[in-house]
Amino acid sequence: MTRIAIVGTGFGGIGAAVRLLQDGERDLVLFERSDDVGGVWRDNTYPGAACDVASHLYSFSFAPTGRWSRRFAPQAEIHAYLRRVAADFGVLPNVRLRTEVLSAEWDGGQWQLALSDGSSYSCDVLVAACGQLSRPSRPLTPGLDDFAGTTFHSAEWDHGHDLTGRRLAVLGTGASAIQFVPEVAKVAAHVTVLQRSAPHVIPKPDREYGPATQRALDRWPALLQLDRLRTFCANETRSLGFNTEPRLMAVLESRFARHLESAVPDPALRAKVTPSDPMGCKRILQSNDWYPTLQLPHVDLVTSPIARVVPEGVLTADGALHEADTLILGTGFAATELLAPMEVTGRGGIRLSQAWARGAEAYLGTSVHGFPNLFLLYGPNTNLGHSSIVLMLESQIGYLRDAVRRLRAGGTIEVREDVQRDYNRRLQRRLSGTVFAGGCRSWYLDASGRNTQNWPGTTLEFRARTRRLRAEHHVILPARERVPA
Repeated sequence: MTRIAIVGTGFGGIGAAVRLLQDGERDLVLFERSDDVGGVWRDNTYPGAACDVASHLYSFSFAPTGRWSRRFAPQAEIHAYLRRVAADFGVLPNVRLRTEVLSAEWDGGQWQLALSDGSSYSCDVLVAACGQLSRPSRPLTPGLDDFAGTTFHSAEWDHGHDLTGRRLAVLGTGASAIQFVPEVAKVAAHVTVLQRSAPHVIPKPDREYGPATQRALDRWPALLQLDRLRTFCANETRSLGFNTEPRLMAVLESRFARHLESAVPDPALRAKVTPSDPMGCKRILQSNDWYPTLQLPHVDLVTSPIARVVPEGVLTADGALHEADTLILGTGFAATELLAPMEVTGRGGIRLSQAWARGAEAYLGTSVHGFPNLFLLYGPNTNLGHSSIVLMLESQIGYLRDAVRRLRAGGTIEVREDVQRDYNRRLQRRLSGTVFAGGCRSWYLDASGRNTQNWPGTTLEFRARTRRLRAEHHVILPARERVPA
């Protein structure tokens, strides 16, 4: 039995463990289904993988570092950073690798966990830090299993499959595809990119941090903090266009249109890559290589819908066969299926999947009524369109720390049903006035069209709301009063 169990070892899990250890909580364990820590930055090893938030802000406030090679760090450096934080702050001895939590059930006083090795585990507090981008989404494309060549998802990159001289077909033009397509196009004989809808792709203000810059940032931490603050303020002001007054996005839309016209001189190709959705309705992407790559003679952008996959390649609705020997799925993640495939059962035998049948929701993205002592990190409606998710995670971790302190003598904490209901009603009303409600189809929305992903405000507002746990919004019972199973 353990006092605190954490599921996942990405930014959320490692950050929570560090802060809880600093609070003196030694009786905790982190369950990780893989053979290393790092979450999404461990798994996504495709060529060109990098962050689209500046590194000085996409890092923990309690573990700043100037040792980034670029302003927007590549995947390997972010993974190494997470491993280093876990080691330096004493988290690694508490991690159980190659152990997946299959299910969690509340028995009235504790959480009972079923693990992938066939064993069970008990804990007083359960922290689900599974993330929203941990499960690759495989498209329901007819004939996908009929393909005679090699198929893999970008999040499960087949590094043993040499792409040199290959004919590639890429499904998707999202955040991963715009990073790996320019890289694979350098070695492939031919690349066919199959686009469902054109994304907004803006220049990436990336630059190299040479050894002298890295030494200066390490030697004078104030410089690092100043750049972090500058980046934070610049990003925070973007919330105005995303969340407060979507009409302000017209300024960025105009800037994008001028960039597109200069970057893609061919009118026919420019028409193909011109988005039809309002800017910001889907994730805005950053790349300096995407548009140049699409203009290479051995790269084709196909906008005709996919009819089916056949053994020889991809057949589109216009009757064209796009031959390929390798199929790469750049089709994103099942972001709205939070916590899956882990099955979580709360009070009265209700499953979290049942409670979320009409759309995932939580109070401050962290607590769910009917599930005592359960805390979610990167839970419903904590995603951002304008800044770093690490800021949101640290705010949630602050809320978690307050809850854990109140539970030191045992007992339970559970958000009130009316508080959760009213909070989410207001949240959805606010979302209806944001750029995310522009009518496009995106991974922010579940099957019913409900936005279960995004936070409709600034990170400062979220930090203020999670600064402390408000007792009047919860049912807090001492250890002697068991909550019914």
